[in-house]
Amino acid sequence: MTGGGRESEGGEEEVRGARRIPGPRWAADDLDLESVPMPPLPPPGGAAPDEAVPEQSQSAPGDAPKTPDTGGGHPEASDPVGAARPEPEPGREHGPAATEPADHGPERSHEPGPRHEPGPGSTPPSWPGLAPEPSMTSDPVLPHQVLKALLGAWALSACSAEETAAVEDHLTGCAPCADEALRLRDAVGLLHTDGSLDLDPTLRTRVMDGCLGRRPARIPVPEWAAPYDAETARIDALLRDFGDSEWHAPVRLQWFEEERQVSRRTTVAGVIGHLMAVDGLLSAALGLDDPLDGGEAPLDPTERTETYWSATRRPPTRAVHEPWRAQSHELIRTASFAGRNVAETSVSYGTFALPLQDALLDRAFECWVHGGDIADAVDYPYQAPSAAHLHRMIDLAARLLPAALAGRRRAGLAGPAKDLVTAGTPGRSLHLEIEGHGGGDWYIALDSPAAVGAPELAVAQVALDGVEFCRLVAGRISPVEAAAGQEGDREAIRDVLFATASLSRL
Repeated sequence: MTGGGRESEGGEEEVRGARRIPGPRWAADDLDLESVPMPPLPPPGGAAPDEAVPEQSQSAPGDAPKTPDTGGGHPEASDPVGAARPEPEPGREHGPAATEPADHGPERSHEPGPRHEPGPGSTPPSWPGLAPEPSMTSDPVLPHQVLKALLGAWALSACSAEETAAVEDHLTGCAPCADEALRLRDAVGLLHTDGSLDLDPTLRTRVMDGCLGRRPARIPVPEWAAPYDAETARIDALLRDFGDSEWHAPVRLQWFEEERQVSRRTTVAGVIGHLMAVDGLLSAALGLDDPLDGGEAPLDPTERTETYWSATRRPPTRAVHEPWRAQSHELIRTASFAGRNVAETSVSYGTFALPLQDALLDRAFECWVHGGDIADAVDYPYQAPSAAHLHRMIDLAARLLPAALAGRRRAGLAGPAKDLVTAGTPGRSLHLEIEGHGGGDWYIALDSPAAVGAPELAVAQVALDGVEFCRLVAGRISPVEAAAGQEGDREAIRDVLFATASLSRL
C-alpha cells in the first residue's frame, strides 16, 4: 500500500502519521467515517490548463463516500495527503460494482471555493501533478536602507515609477526619512540657477526690529546711522567666506571726471582698504584713530586712497578685513552713544564738507556701490538696499545737485544761470521723478545752489529708475544712457544729468 499504513493480524489497519481534517459526517450506520481524512479543496483559480483535476462526487445521505476514479488504480494511490483509508467491512462492496458504470453524480464546475488555510508551521497541501500555486503578493518590499539611499534620487525626480511609489509609501510611515526627504527637497530648490543665494537686504533690519521690539536697546542706533550699519554688515557677510583667491580677484572701479569716464584697477582687498581709508575722515571727526597715521594725511578721498595703497609694501590681503570691520563698528558705537550731539558735526572732504549724518549716509552709499563691484568680481549676486535706505541715499544726491551744478557752471561746463535769484527765493527748477525702488519726486534748483526748487517753476522733467539714478551718481553709467524719460528744456536736462555724474569719485 502506498498510503503509509499496514494491516495487522486482526485485520485492522494501523494508521501512522495520518492527518485528520475535519469534514462532514456521512450518514452511514455501520461505518465510522468521522476519522476519514477529506481531500483538500482545489486552489483558487481552478486547475492548471493542461492538467485534469479529479472530480469529487456528491453523495446522497445514507450512501458511502465515493472516491475519485483514477482509471482503475487502487484508490489509495491517489490519496493527496498520503493517509490510509479504513477497509470496508466484510460483505460490503468497496465502491461501485465492476459491472456498473461509476456514478459520480452531477458534474461540478471548478469555480473557486473557500480556501483551506493551513495551521501555523504547516505546509499547504498540493495536488498531485499540479504546479505550485503562484504567489499572490505584489512587488517585493524594499528594505529601509535601500529606500533611504533612494531619497536623494527621489528629491531630484530621478527615480523610476516603481521606486518613486515605494519611496513615497515608505515616507508615510517613517518619520526620520520623511524629515530627510523634506530637507533634500528644500535643498534641490536652491539648485536652480535663476534663484539668488544672496540674503534679502531687509532681513537684517527686520530681525533687528523684531529683537528691539521685544527688548529695546538701551542705546539704540540713530536712524541716520542705520543705512551705514546695514551696508557695512552686508559687505561683511559677503567677505566672510572668501578664500585667498577671492581676496585677490581683480576689481575695476569707475567714476566720472569732468566730461569723461575714468577707471582704476585694484583687488577685492584693495577696495576694502579704500573704504577704510575714506572712513578715516569720519573717525577723525569723532576723535577716533585714523588708519592713516600722522596729521598730514590728505582730506580728499582719492588722495587718501592713493596714500594708503602706496604705504603698503605689498598688495592688500585679507588681513585688511578685521581692521575695517572694527573701524565701522566703532563708528556706529560712537555715533549711537553721542546721538544728536554729533549729528551735525562737520566732516571735511577737502573741497567740500558734510554733516556727520550725511557723511554716514554717503559712506553707506559707497559701501553698497563697492559691495556690488566686489560681487561682480567673484560672480555673485548683490541686491540694492532696502527701499527706505535707498530713498535716503537718493535724497542726499538730490540735495547735492544744485551745488554740483553751480561748480560745473563756474568751470564753464554748464550753461549760465537764466535769472539772478537770492537765497531762499524760488527760481527755475527741474522735476526729477524717481520711479520704482526708493522712488519719489524732487525739484532741483537750476540757477542758484541757495535757491529753492518750486514745482510751478519747473522747466524740464527727467524720469529715472531709482537704481539707475544711483548708478549714474556712482559713475557706473554715462549721462546719455541714464535718462528713461525727458521733457522740457534740453539744456537744463543735460546740465543736471552731467552734474549728477560729477558726484561720483574713487
